[in-house]
Amino acid sequence: MSEARTAAVVVERHGSVRRFARPFDLPLARPLGECLALLGLCPLLLLAALWNGFPLIFYDTGAYMLQSFGDKFVPERSPVFSLFLLLGGGGLSLWVVALVQTVMATFVIVQTARVLVPSLTLPWILLIGLGLTIFTALPWYAGQIEPDIFTPLVVLTLYLLGFHANRLGWWRCAVLLWLGGLAAAVHPSHLGLAAGLVAILLVYWLVNSIARRPWPPVNPLLPALSVTLGFSMTLAANYHYTRHVFVSRAGPVFMVARMLQDGVVQKLLDDTCPTSNYMLCRYRKVLPHRADKWLWGPGTPFVKLHRFIGTEKESERIVHDALSRYPLWNAQLAARDALQQFTLFYTGDQIEPQQWILYRDFHAFIPHQLHEYSVARQQKGTLHFGLINLVHVPTGFAVIALLLAGIAGSWWKDDRRAAVLLGFVLLALIGNATICGVFSNPHARYQSRLIWVPAYVLALLAVDRPSLRLAAPLRIRP
Repeated sequence: MSEARTAAVVVERHGSVRRFARPFDLPLARPLGECLALLGLCPLLLLAALWNGFPLIFYDTGAYMLQSFGDKFVPERSPVFSLFLLLGGGGLSLWVVALVQTVMATFVIVQTARVLVPSLTLPWILLIGLGLTIFTALPWYAGQIEPDIFTPLVVLTLYLLGFHANRLGWWRCAVLLWLGGLAAAVHPSHLGLAAGLVAILLVYWLVNSIARRPWPPVNPLLPALSVTLGFSMTLAANYHYTRHVFVSRAGPVFMVARMLQDGVVQKLLDDTCPTSNYMLCRYRKVLPHRADKWLWGPGTPFVKLHRFIGTEKESERIVHDALSRYPLWNAQLAARDALQQFTLFYTGDQIEPQQWILYRDFHAFIPHQLHEYSVARQQKGTLHFGLINLVHVPTGFAVIALLLAGIAGSWWKDDRRAAVLLGFVLLALIGNATICGVFSNPHARYQSRLIWVPAYVLALLAVDRPSLRLAAPLRIRP
């Protein structure tokens, strides 16, 4: 073969390799790179459900099914998530619901990377996604039929709408505004977290407007609109089921359960019965000492008093009286529970066989999915999280330490962009732990569902270092 022909073959092969590699070189700032990232991340987030053989199920899933497919109001469960389950294809297959919520989560993940590191390319975002899949509980919530995957979406959407709306473009802002509203509406704790974060953004905006050296600008209007949309969805969904307008009727009941676990209810009953005429006075010698046993155990006084509906008014009274009588003690207990919740984030909380309570709901509402549900690893009891948590728990503590170090380092270097992002995430972690630990009671899944967010933003800030950038800074194309 002549030298000229050999050179031509080499050039042709080199060109073929470059054409093959070209999509991997596209940054997220380009629409094609953005789409490829979405397509690449979705399977990663579904890995846990795919390995299980069926979307992961929680005990609450049955109540959501009853509310959505049975059209029966369940006071302790969000009607918005029930309607999402119905309209999102749950009657066809719970795989459709898992896919829809995974696409939503992936969209927010990609948009976050796109505005923070627009030069990031497909291999980098997939590498970060793989790291989150291995080292955090992200895929265990993305593929679970439960509102928990939406908790981190509340945090990220409000941050993006507040600080980066001009970089997103109008249609992405519209999608994130709606998605943030939905994420807030699917669980009452999300509404509280979202309202708190918007309040923080408003305070930040006021302080920043008079500061001598302004920090990164924020527009609290879009986050406020998103949260308003979330409250509107909740009010509308509750009206759909009950013909009454309200946000939640179960809050005081959950708080009484937490106070019962902390010993506050027992002391209140001992100090005031029988003159207080609480219904619980006649049960004060047999009250369980765990919140979960009180709420969900068979044959408890809570069941005898007709659960959430029968105890709603008395729960409001007990909460009011307990806070009035023992304010300092309650404050100490609340701080302790919030701190416990902040540091409790192991993976697999109550992801276990649940046929004894959920078989009836599957058989009644989606019998064509019953076999696939029954033969999944979760229902066979072969999902074990011991080895997983040997990785996830130390990772969680390391992420918190790195988050605090990142805030301190950003402050020291006067990197206000990074300081605002990391500070916002830290406040979200604190807010979530406070809401869930105080108004419910500490459970690992409440914080586990959110711990991947600081890991993700820390990874993005790390790859945004000049020595690791795969391309020069780019203007984002809408």
